Amino acid sequence: QVQLVEAGGGLVQAGGSLRLSCVASGKIFSIVAMGWYQQAPGKQRELVALISRGGSANYTDSVKGRFTISRDDAKNTLYLQMNSLKPEDTAVYYCNALTNWPPYDYWGQGTQVTVSS
Repeated sequence: QVQLVEAGGGLVQAGGSLRLSCVASGKIFSIVAMGWYQQAPGKQRELVALISRGGSANYTDSVKGRFTISRDDAKNTLYLQMNSLKPEDTAVYYCNALTNWPPYDYWGQGTQVTVSS
């Protein structure tokens, strides 16, 4: 199993920045990709950014140029640097890890990000 613990959410004004972190533990050798998802009230959980084991990153169009996903393998930590935040970025952000054997999606507990206008 893989355990994920997120931190770094909070309240910020529009235009501000936050950095989310997600510490992974357990069978991290089985992880093939990690990502950040957002879930706004009344909406489905949506992918924000994804980074593969090889380091390739992909972003949803709404955050391109503003958010950066990265990881520190020495610390088993995934990050999401969020700049130029907008009120529509307000959501609970979840860390996700996809493993290959067995194939499974693991989720963190979520961290609230609120952007005031």
